Amino acid sequence: MHPVICKIGGLSIYSYGLAVALGFLTGLTLAGIKARKEGIDSDIAFNFLFVAFVSGIVGARIFYVLGHFSDYSYNPIEIIMLQHGGMSWFGGLTFGSLAGFLYLKAKKQSIYRILDLVVPFVALAQSIGRIGCFLNGCCFGRPSIFGIYFPVHEDILIPTQLYSSLGLLVIFILLRFLQDRPHKQGQIFFAYLFLYSLKRFFIEFLRADNPRIIMGLTLFQVMSLALLFVSIYKLIALKKKNII
Repeated sequence: MHPVICKIGGLSIYSYGLAVALGFLTGLTLAGIKARKEGIDSDIAFNFLFVAFVSGIVGARIFYVLGHFSDYSYNPIEIIMLQHGGMSWFGGLTFGSLAGFLYLKAKKQSIYRILDLVVPFVALAQSIGRIGCFLNGCCFGRPSIFGIYFPVHEDILIPTQLYSSLGLLVIFILLRFLQDRPHKQGQIFFAYLFLYSLKRFFIEFLRADNPRIIMGLTLFQVMSLALLFVSIYKLIALKKKNII
């Protein structure tokens, strides 16, 4: 793969960091355009995404390191080497959502209205970011003769990063379809949680970078199932009444 896209003098441009930055900027731009169309202050959407993004990166890294602590215990400096990859969506969701929630509460904004606005573009940003995972060689799949050769692993592996990227692109399209039709506040956000957790649960069967902890399932599959049930419950509750 190509973990380093190019070098400019002594500066290395890493594919993972570039893809994450490109995804964030793309999502930010499109969310700002959508906010203006919806009559929402684009600064609110921008600041919310920025706060959630930075906090999410921190949370995603912390959660990943805790889950792979043995890989970092002998070389702690790698913990801050974000350009080498290694993020956990669940950690990012937890930290990013909490920080975003506190920001919206401080600004006295409708939380679900803003979440429904930005979350389709979050899925798009993730889809772009997964391309960085593919080029970096992280979040890799199991060995398979039908896979792609990854030089960093010296093996032919299932390109789960590309499958995940495609899945997220489909989620983005579905959410945008729902977003432009009548819906109750919160439905788009919980639809995202439902679709993402469903996608992640099945993708985990193809991945080889996370250990099985219970009944042949990884920690992230267990968390996906929990999130799946929560999102289903919330979507049903929203369908039955106007508020949660």
